Order: sequence, then structure tokens, then C-alpha cells
Amino acid sequence: MNDLFESSMFAGVTISLLAYLTGTVLKKKLKLPIFNPLLVSIILTMIVLVVADVDYDVYNKGASYLSWLLTPATVCLAIPLYEQWNLLKKYYQAVILGIVAGALTSLTTVFVLAKLMGLDHKEYVTLLPKSITTAIGMGVSEELGGYVTITVAVIVVTGVFGNIFGELICKIFKITHPISKGLAFGSSSHAIGTAKAIELGEVEGAMSGLAIAVTGIMTVILATAYANLI
Repeated sequence: MNDLFESSMFAGVTISLLAYLTGTVLKKKLKLPIFNPLLVSIILTMIVLVVADVDYDVYNKGASYLSWLLTPATVCLAIPLYEQWNLLKKYYQAVILGIVAGALTSLTTVFVLAKLMGLDHKEYVTLLPKSITTAIGMGVSEELGGYVTITVAVIVVTGVFGNIFGELICKIFKITHPISKGLAFGSSSHAIGTAKAIELGEVEGAMSGLAIAVTGIMTVILATAYANLI
């Protein structure tokens, strides 16, 4: 099986897409948050690689084409934001404060947990970009000297958890305003959380898309200062 992946340019992409399609079908049929398509696709892909004894580097060589679409997909989130431009101008102060609070909370939480768990500097900076989109987070982790591959995994896990539990958390804390919900998803769980925000409504999706970009920029600026704390 490893030979098949080595000889085929698109074997990795095919497995990834089929796994994601399976996750999408399960989510639609069972309608349970735990069957997040991305989470299901990760688990199914891991099972295939382990059972078929396929080396990860061989798989990733073919699957890496998918990562080329990551940045354009993130940029496309500007479209729903443009459609809600008047609403953004009306509540711009609350939007700015919400995003700032989200970015600072993420970085401060990582710092506190790193202190409590006794992480070294490299492990600490690896986790700092956990709440921003992968396209930006990989660069931040590399620049600060972290483990980039682990950063990617942490970013994905953070996004999946936000996608699965974000709506429940909003209900628990009685967060009902669409702008607040959108900013919460985007600033804490980036593009994967934004996918859920779009499901909730146009305003939620637009605000979440805005939060992705601004939180990413803020994290790039603030991460250097936070990195020097440990």
C-alpha cells in the first residue's frame, strides 16, 4: 500500500477527501456535533494509514496539495464581512474590544497553563498560536522556534473543539447576540469555528471571519512579547 501512495501523486488527496465526505454524510444523517466532518476525516485517515502501514511523509507528499487552498479559503471569508459592512460600522467599538479580549485570553491562558505544567520555552511557544488560522500559526511557531507540526495539530484540535462545543458554551453563558457569537467563534477557534458560525447565521459568519484576520494579526504582534515570558 505504501508503494501505491509513493507512485500516485493524488492518493493522499483522494483519501483525505473521501474521509471528509464520509464525515459530512455522518454529520447530516446523525446530526450530532461530535461527528464533526474534520474530526471524522482525521480519525478515518489515521486508521487507513495505520492499517495499510503507510508512512506519514509518503501520505503527506500527496495530501499537501490541499494546504494550497487554505489561504485562499481564508481570504474568501471577507465576502460575508463585506455584506455586513454597515453592521460592522455600527458596532465597531464592541467588535474591536471583543477581538482584543479574545486574543489576549488565548495567549494568557497558554502562558498560565505552561507555567502550571512546567513547559519549557520551545513547548510553550508551540502552543501560543493555537487559536489562529493554520496559515498564520505555522509562521508564528516557526519564527518563535516552536514545533511547527505540533502547532498545526494543536490548531486543528482547538478549532474542532470550538466547532463542536462553541454553540453549547454560548447557550450555557446566555450569549445570544449574533455579533458576540461570531466574534467568539472566530477569535477562539479560527476557520473551523467559523464554519459553525456560518451555519448559525450570516452575521455570525461575517463577524467570525473578521475575528480570524484581526486575531491572527494581533497574535503575530503580541506572541513575541508573550514568548519572552518563559
